Amino acid sequence: MASHHLAQINIGHPRGAMDSAEMAGFVAELEPLNALADTAPGFIWRMQYSPDGNATSIPGFVADAGPSGIIINMSVWESVDALADYVLRSRHVEVMRRRREWFHRMADAFTALWWVPAGHRPTVAEAEERVAALRSLGPTPFAFTLGKAFAAPEAVPAPRPSRDARPADAAALAPVAPSG
Repeated sequence: MASHHLAQINIGHPRGAMDSAEMAGFVAELEPLNALADTAPGFIWRMQYSPDGNATSIPGFVADAGPSGIIINMSVWESVDALADYVLRSRHVEVMRRRREWFHRMADAFTALWWVPAGHRPTVAEAEERVAALRSLGPTPFAFTLGKAFAAPEAVPAPRPSRDARPADAAALAPVAPSG
């Protein structure tokens, strides 16, 4: 069992209120996309604000909020590959192609990924810290993107001795000849 899972956050500046005609197409896609995510291989959890599973009114990212506020989407996945399959190789990509109909372009990073201990549910405050780090430092193991991902902590290989490293007692590592 993996000791870490992948958290993701993405935020957006909607072009109107969630109950406006301008956002109707996006709102119509929310339930089907959430259902698709909920059953996607590798999906673990998504932030929900209301019993109907809608997370469009979660407070946070105040500094990023535009005239119509900000929409936050946060979820946890088993791996980068599981998230990438959902985001880039499912019906989600069709809706993502239409995002300019519903959301203003953001100049700064609006999505971030990071590893969390298995079972941990990230908070909006954690997500804000990760997005801020990505904006100021670019992709690092602390906060990264699908395009520049970093391995989970348990997937980092153990350090290997360099070729120049010599054991203190080479005789101790010499093969033992069979007796007899």
